[in-house]
Amino acid sequence: MKLDYLPFMPDWLPSLNALRAFEATARHLSFVLAAQELHVTPSAVKQLVRKLEGALNAPLIERHGSGLRLTAAGHAGLGNIGQGFDQIARGVAQIRAHDGRKRLIISAEPSFATAWLVPRLDRFRRAFPDVDVLIDSSLALVDLRKGTADVAIRFGARPEDGLVAQRLFDEALCAFCAPSLTQGEGAIRSLEDLDRVPLIHWDLADLDWAKATRTWMGWKPWLDRLGAEHIASSRGTKFRDYNLAVQAAIAGQGVVLGSLPVMQDFILSGLLVRPLRERVETDIGYDLTATMAAIERPEVRDFISWVTDETNETKSAITCA
Repeated sequence: MKLDYLPFMPDWLPSLNALRAFEATARHLSFVLAAQELHVTPSAVKQLVRKLEGALNAPLIERHGSGLRLTAAGHAGLGNIGQGFDQIARGVAQIRAHDGRKRLIISAEPSFATAWLVPRLDRFRRAFPDVDVLIDSSLALVDLRKGTADVAIRFGARPEDGLVAQRLFDEALCAFCAPSLTQGEGAIRSLEDLDRVPLIHWDLADLDWAKATRTWMGWKPWLDRLGAEHIASSRGTKFRDYNLAVQAAIAGQGVVLGSLPVMQDFILSGLLVRPLRERVETDIGYDLTATMAAIERPEVRDFISWVTDETNETKSAITCA
């Protein structure tokens, strides 16, 4: 029988884009964070939500102080709409897996992906040749519950309900520079020497990603923790892309702060050295997160087991150094 219409998609059903914008905004209570998740602008998300409110003739989200809150109508519809998108995500995942190949999408913060994960990834591919891996290297905090990624490796992300987290590396923040800055006259040998060399900064001030995480420690708090408040910490070059900051350090343009476990490969390769023994440890670090539903899949469990072994090997190398 030929159908000229879909009986389960009545004409009055609002657009899926508008519903998706509402669901993401309602979950985050933020147009900005919803926009990051959907890879659009906050104004586009706001416009879609207003369009949905107009179609339904009901306010769904309203201003509350400096933030947002759901109206009674918004609360009434959010649960079913969220479950609907969960079902869609699972259906798409099943379609993608129909050819028999296993697929694994890993969301990782760019500096971690570049410095630590990608150089080791070929070992995972050799161990599990039937798994196709996609690395989503982005500062956006993906919503694992929506199936955007199977596993996320995050730095300093706040705990989320419904997710399982496993600590990979504790934070050990150290100063790094090119070997040339530790040789000859003017070599860096103590904290006091930082007062006369360029400092390389990772500038997160305007990144909404940083506002959604427990903040990365910059030069000033790092020096303050070590009792070196007198050292000028605002000098030097600022980068929005941490990988560029590391490349500047490798090129001998100054000293950069970095996580010791993640930077270990640069040390072993001779590209960077630790000119100082001082380090600052915090209560945050790199965590692997996934949903319980994802962990039920063999390829996800295989990746978690593999990455745990790899991180243990890195930590052992640091201990022996």
